[in-house]
Amino acid sequence: MNQFPMTVAGEKALREELNELKTVRRPAIVNAIADAREHGDLKENAEYHAAREQQGFCEGRIQEIEAKLSNVQIIDVTKMPNNGRVIFGATVTIENIDTEEQVTYRIVGDDEADIKQNLISVNSPIARAMIGKEVDDAFTLTTPAKQVDYEVVEVQYI
Repeated sequence: MNQFPMTVAGEKALREELNELKTVRRPAIVNAIADAREHGDLKENAEYHAAREQQGFCEGRIQEIEAKLSNVQIIDVTKMPNNGRVIFGATVTIENIDTEEQVTYRIVGDDEADIKQNLISVNSPIARAMIGKEVDDAFTLTTPAKQVDYEVVEVQYI
Protein backbone atom coordinates (compact mmCIF):
# COMPACT_ATOMS: atom_id res chain seq x y z
CA MET A 1 0.00 0.00 0.00
CA ASN A 2 1.39 3.39 -1.00
CA GLN A 3 1.67 6.07 1.64
CA PHE A 4 1.18 9.67 0.60
CA PRO A 5 3.37 12.32 2.22
CA MET A 6 1.51 15.26 3.70
CA THR A 7 2.43 18.19 5.88
CA VAL A 8 0.84 18.72 9.29
CA ALA A 9 -1.15 21.67 7.89
CA GLY A 10 -2.36 19.61 4.92
CA GLU A 11 -3.58 16.79 7.15
CA LYS A 12 -5.32 19.30 9.45
CA ALA A 13 -7.08 20.94 6.49
CA LEU A 14 -8.30 17.55 5.20
CA ARG A 15 -9.62 16.59 8.64
CA GLU A 16 -11.43 19.95 8.91
CA GLU A 17 -13.00 19.47 5.46
CA LEU A 18 -14.06 15.93 6.40
CA ASN A 19 -15.66 17.18 9.63
CA GLU A 20 -17.48 19.97 7.72
CA LEU A 21 -18.80 17.47 5.16
CA LYS A 22 -20.00 15.02 7.81
CA THR A 23 -21.46 17.45 10.35
CA VAL A 24 -22.74 20.32 8.18
CA ARG A 25 -23.06 19.44 4.48
CA ARG A 26 -24.37 15.85 4.81
CA PRO A 27 -27.23 16.79 7.23
CA ALA A 28 -28.13 19.83 5.08
CA ILE A 29 -28.37 17.65 1.97
CA VAL A 30 -30.50 15.06 3.81
CA ASN A 31 -32.87 17.87 4.86
CA ALA A 32 -32.96 19.21 1.29
CA ILE A 33 -33.88 15.74 -0.01
CA ALA A 34 -36.62 15.41 2.63
CA ASP A 35 -38.02 18.86 1.73
CA ALA A 36 -37.93 18.07 -1.98
CA ARG A 37 -39.74 14.75 -1.44
CA GLU A 38 -42.64 16.66 0.09
CA HIS A 39 -43.13 18.49 -3.21
CA GLY A 40 -44.60 15.34 -4.73
CA ASP A 41 -43.72 13.61 -8.00
CA LEU A 42 -40.00 12.80 -7.92
CA LYS A 43 -39.65 12.26 -11.70
CA GLU A 44 -39.97 15.98 -12.49
CA ASN A 45 -38.72 17.35 -9.19
CA ALA A 46 -35.61 19.41 -9.97
CA GLU A 47 -34.88 20.18 -6.30
CA TYR A 48 -34.90 16.48 -5.45
CA HIS A 49 -32.57 15.55 -8.32
CA ALA A 50 -30.20 18.43 -7.51
CA ALA A 51 -30.07 17.41 -3.84
CA ARG A 52 -29.43 13.75 -4.77
CA GLU A 53 -26.60 14.88 -7.07
CA GLN A 54 -25.10 17.00 -4.28
CA GLN A 55 -25.40 13.99 -1.98
CA GLY A 56 -23.43 11.89 -4.46
CA PHE A 57 -20.65 14.48 -4.68
CA CYS A 58 -20.55 14.91 -0.90
CA GLU A 59 -20.39 11.15 -0.19
CA GLY A 60 -17.74 10.72 -2.90
CA ARG A 61 -15.58 13.45 -1.38
CA ILE A 62 -15.99 11.94 2.12
CA GLN A 63 -14.80 8.56 0.80
CA GLU A 64 -11.90 10.20 -1.06
CA ILE A 65 -10.72 12.09 2.05
CA GLU A 66 -11.07 9.04 4.31
CA ALA A 67 -9.04 6.95 1.85
CA LYS A 68 -6.30 9.61 1.70
CA LEU A 69 -6.17 9.95 5.47
CA SER A 70 -5.90 6.18 5.88
CA ASN A 71 -2.77 6.15 3.68
CA VAL A 72 -1.19 9.42 4.81
CA GLN A 73 2.34 9.78 6.14
CA ILE A 74 2.50 13.03 8.08
CA ILE A 75 5.88 14.70 7.85
CA ASP A 76 6.60 17.54 10.27
CA VAL A 77 9.82 19.23 9.16
CA THR A 78 9.75 21.57 12.17
CA LYS A 79 10.69 18.56 14.32
CA MET A 80 13.68 17.62 12.15
CA PRO A 81 17.19 19.05 12.46
CA ASN A 82 17.78 21.40 9.54
CA ASN A 83 20.82 20.03 7.77
CA GLY A 84 20.30 22.41 4.85
CA ARG A 85 19.06 19.66 2.54
CA VAL A 86 15.91 20.13 0.45
CA ILE A 87 13.34 17.57 1.62
CA PHE A 88 9.56 17.16 1.59
CA GLY A 89 7.98 19.97 3.60
CA ALA A 90 10.97 22.29 3.34
CA THR A 91 10.59 25.92 2.34
CA VAL A 92 13.19 26.61 -0.33
CA THR A 93 14.36 29.89 -1.82
CA ILE A 94 15.94 29.53 -5.24
CA GLU A 95 17.51 32.05 -7.58
CA ASN A 96 17.40 32.07 -11.35
CA ILE A 97 21.10 32.27 -12.19
CA ASP A 98 20.53 34.33 -15.37
CA THR A 99 18.01 36.88 -14.07
CA GLU A 100 18.95 36.79 -10.35
CA GLU A 101 15.21 36.62 -9.64
CA GLN A 102 14.46 34.79 -6.38
CA VAL A 103 11.37 32.78 -5.53
CA THR A 104 10.43 30.78 -2.44
CA TYR A 105 8.46 27.52 -2.61
CA ARG A 106 7.26 25.05 -0.02
CA ILE A 107 7.33 21.41 -1.10
CA VAL A 108 4.03 19.74 -0.14
CA GLY A 109 1.84 16.76 -1.02
CA ASP A 110 -0.24 16.63 -4.19
CA ASP A 111 -3.46 17.61 -2.37
CA GLU A 112 -1.88 20.65 -0.76
CA ALA A 113 -0.24 22.09 -3.88
CA ASP A 114 -1.33 25.64 -4.75
CA ILE A 115 1.03 27.59 -6.99
CA LYS A 116 -0.69 30.88 -6.08
CA GLN A 117 0.54 30.33 -2.51
CA ASN A 118 3.93 28.99 -3.72
CA LEU A 119 3.04 25.50 -2.48
CA ILE A 120 4.41 23.01 -5.01
CA SER A 121 3.76 19.30 -5.25
CA VAL A 122 6.61 17.00 -4.31
CA ASN A 123 5.91 15.33 -7.67
CA SER A 124 6.29 18.51 -9.72
CA PRO A 125 9.34 18.78 -11.99
CA ILE A 126 10.82 21.71 -10.05
CA ALA A 127 10.42 19.95 -6.68
CA ARG A 128 11.94 16.76 -8.05
CA ALA A 129 14.89 18.81 -9.34
CA MET A 130 15.38 20.42 -5.90
CA ILE A 131 14.98 17.38 -3.60
CA GLY A 132 18.31 16.40 -2.08
CA LYS A 133 20.05 19.66 -3.01
CA GLU A 134 21.67 21.92 -0.40
CA VAL A 135 22.33 25.66 -0.08
CA ASP A 136 24.60 26.89 -2.93
CA ASP A 137 23.84 23.78 -5.06
CA ALA A 138 22.86 24.57 -8.63
CA PHE A 139 20.36 22.62 -10.71
CA THR A 140 18.86 22.84 -14.18
CA LEU A 141 15.14 22.73 -14.82
CA THR A 142 14.16 21.69 -18.32
CA THR A 143 10.93 23.31 -19.47
CA PRO A 144 9.25 22.80 -22.85
CA ALA A 145 10.67 26.16 -23.96
CA LYS A 146 14.21 26.09 -22.55
CA GLN A 147 16.53 25.06 -19.77
CA VAL A 148 16.74 27.31 -16.74
CA ASP A 149 19.58 27.21 -14.21
CA TYR A 150 18.80 27.80 -10.54
CA GLU A 151 20.76 27.93 -7.33
CA VAL A 152 19.44 27.01 -3.89
CA VAL A 153 19.74 30.15 -1.74
CA GLU A 154 18.04 29.09 1.51
CA VAL A 155 16.42 25.98 2.99
CA GLN A 156 14.06 26.40 5.94
CA TYR A 157 12.23 23.76 7.97
CA ILE A 158 9.30 25.91 9.11
